[in-house]
Amino acid sequence: MESSTSVIVESLTRAIVEHRLQPGSKLAEQKLADHFGVSRTLVRQALFQLAQNRLVTLEPARGAFVSTPSVQEARQVFAVRRMLEAEMTRAFVREMTPARLRALREHVALEKAAVDSQDAAERVELLGDFHVRMAELMGNEVLAQILKDLVSRASLITLMYQPGGAARHSQEEHVEIVKALAARDEGRAVRLMEEHLLHVEQSLAFDRQLPTHDIALALA
Repeated sequence: MESSTSVIVESLTRAIVEHRLQPGSKLAEQKLADHFGVSRTLVRQALFQLAQNRLVTLEPARGAFVSTPSVQEARQVFAVRRMLEAEMTRAFVREMTPARLRALREHVALEKAAVDSQDAAERVELLGDFHVRMAELMGNEVLAQILKDLVSRASLITLMYQPGGAARHSQEEHVEIVKALAARDEGRAVRLMEEHLLHVEQSLAFDRQLPTHDIALALA
């Protein structure tokens, strides 16, 4: 039962993060139950978990909807990421090994390939995973999970507020961060990480017309 719930949570999270489900989309319990071949009780449990991660909003008598983060929440998410990831970058430089650096370089190469091929879903996932990957390579599972949740929320925010064309710039900034890590230049690496996250936040157009698509299901 638990595994079924986790499959639904993972599938919906991926659909939201990869921008196949728009903010405000209604998540109809029966449609989800039919899609996954499970009971509505399991669907309800999955939606409750997603609501705890702030990816879904549960409204009494109306049902579940993909969350629509406010401007204030968006700013807070990026403020927390800058605090956490600055310290993570410092620790990564101090604890760096050739294997960790090689794995990060391989990840950045995959990002570039996805950006060049204009594979939107793969690009979104890889660009977010860069930050989680750093925590995973350090063996810090707690930090990796916290970042995974924050990156998921940030993906929803960028979907709502970020104009197109910012992905290539983000990928290029990841390359520069890795170069600074390789040089064991702690100060430069931390500064580049902080500037990178600040650039993503500054690219958000908070006066943008928000999407109004009501896609009940985007999992096929």
